[in-house]
Amino acid sequence: MSGRILARSTVVFDRLEAWWETLATQRRVATLLTLVFLVGVLVIEANRRGWLPLPLAELVPDKHFDAIIWAFTLLLLAEVVSLIFALAKSVAIAAGKQLEIMSLILVRQSFKELSKFPEPIMWSDTVRDQVLYILSDAFGALAIFAILVVFNRQQRHQPISRDEAERSSFVASKKLIALVLLASLFAIAFHVLLGLSQGPTPAGGLFNAFSNGFFEIFYTSLIFADVLIVLISMRYSIAYPVVFRYFGFAVATVLIRLALTAPRFVDAGLGITAAVFAVALTWVYNRAADAAPVEPVPS
Repeated sequence: MSGRILARSTVVFDRLEAWWETLATQRRVATLLTLVFLVGVLVIEANRRGWLPLPLAELVPDKHFDAIIWAFTLLLLAEVVSLIFALAKSVAIAAGKQLEIMSLILVRQSFKELSKFPEPIMWSDTVRDQVLYILSDAFGALAIFAILVVFNRQQRHQPISRDEAERSSFVASKKLIALVLLASLFAIAFHVLLGLSQGPTPAGGLFNAFSNGFFEIFYTSLIFADVLIVLISMRYSIAYPVVFRYFGFAVATVLIRLALTAPRFVDAGLGITAAVFAVALTWVYNRAADAAPVEPVPS
């Protein structure tokens, strides 16, 4: 029965992945982001001029920079989908994708600070305070980007087992977990939207409140998915370096999750720490593999 489930989930996953990674799909995503940005600018301008009816006007911000946040948040959602597909390929690739998303979240936060500036932008004491946050987020994102270059160069992508059947079974298990995560995106989105609809309009706007709640819950789910992959991997290899490496990447996910709700300056520091930890973990694992090649569990 489990074999049938893994086989069917593999077929579904492969079809979805093939569709998602086509050039046509990526162009549609880019077109959607462009339309959201342009429509956002127009709707916000209409709200500033008082052209929107009162119920809608309360939901639409009055700063044009918020249109950038809308498009950026949708970009992050697309990156989350790519992260889920990467999870089935390699835990290391997925870890790198998580760090990419963290760097983009920091960049988005830089633009969120701009939405707090008066229009047109003029220097003031309030602007001066916000500039420090922009610099922290921007340089934090840049540092993660630089560390990612080192991280990607270190990857060797060694198979967990020499047995082809075992490798296929492990990959199929990861694809099943990825499908569950993919389905959970809709459940998380519905849960967050339901919670927001039952309360007053958040100070930062519905869109910002939705994105914050969504990523916090998703990364919490991702921690459990990472641990589940570790436990499943032990069916195919119980070598200490392999187990430690998988759990180490789960720790990096925990650090990123903490960064999402950490205060300003600390969030960038946690993101950089997660990236440095991933690089150090990969370096130590590679040295251990060179010193004593990891032997898979005999089949």
